[in-house]
Amino acid sequence: MRKILFITVQAVLLLLLLSACSSSPVIPLYEYPPDWKDVMSREKTIADYSKYLSGRKIFLDPGHGGEDRRNKNKDGSVIEADVNLRVALNLKNYLEAAGAQVFISRDKDTTVQLAYRSELANKSGAEIFVSIHHNATANTADDYTNYTSVYYHAKETDYEYEPCNHDLARYIERDLSYVMGNPGGLGSFDGTYSDYIIYPGEGFSVLRKTIIPAVLVECAFHTSHFEELRLNNEEFNQIQAWGIFRGVAKYFRAGKPEINILTDSLKIENNFLKISLMLTDSSGIDQKSIQVFFNKEEKEFSFNKLYGIVTVTIDLPIPGEYPLKIIVANKNGNHSFPFNKKIIVSDSMSVMLVD
Repeated sequence: MRKILFITVQAVLLLLLLSACSSSPVIPLYEYPPDWKDVMSREKTIADYSKYLSGRKIFLDPGHGGEDRRNKNKDGSVIEADVNLRVALNLKNYLEAAGAQVFISRDKDTTVQLAYRSELANKSGAEIFVSIHHNATANTADDYTNYTSVYYHAKETDYEYEPCNHDLARYIERDLSYVMGNPGGLGSFDGTYSDYIIYPGEGFSVLRKTIIPAVLVECAFHTSHFEELRLNNEEFNQIQAWGIFRGVAKYFRAGKPEINILTDSLKIENNFLKISLMLTDSSGIDQKSIQVFFNKEEKEFSFNKLYGIVTVTIDLPIPGEYPLKIIVANKNGNHSFPFNKKIIVSDSMSVMLVD
């Protein structure tokens, strides 16, 4: 045993000596994802995902730009606005190659006001919103902090929280973190974070004001000495976009439950308001995930598993307008898109469901 150990140490010392005598080896800054490494691999992967992405409508938001170019690394060689745009344009190319329809808040270095980004997304008819950014540390002397993170709006205990945002964040974070070789940070179990961590009770404007499922991606820290070596590399920007592309594709592959309004879904019976809706999903409904909120209060309900009909019966409220919210997940763990309606009870004791 001692002899084997001695030989091993000798071998290590010899390797060190040889490396010291030779020129310094080139250390790769990133690896090629197996399904991206060549054109054939990329095309096959895009074709495989096209069955889940074809016809989907996706809104991309490259952060900052135009008048807002202040976020830079120490020597000013890496400008966040430019990196955001390159990643977004590469992502747009991948999504469109897979048959998706892509909207984008900017396709060049131009100013887009913060509130207008959400307005554009809400009016576009897109199904999901992905805002692309690169982070920075508050401490200018800190050039080592670096991780990948994806933000969703609100916290799980808040009424405003929509689990579908968190689902999308998880899918993007997992694949983006993988292709970049970055961890998800110590502040989260899986690299996804509530935007309330940054702005308590308020969150990011683009997530708060966007009504479709929305996430904000912080691909990495542009203040990191390691990342500043990679972020101006067009090939690496393509790999970053590839990670987000894979995450979005896998999110849609997992499907989402549909909540359908039935004919005669609202009834008044014996001084009770009865609400019935149909839940459908090809992979099946997770019955334990169903939540029904009326007037921002969670209500008891019944669920007909055979027909997928959820029914809630509540005391007839006084005339007025009441919010109705329903959340449900499929058996793959993906939640329904936000279902937020209004029930109007009139003086004549008639009821109406509106958006």
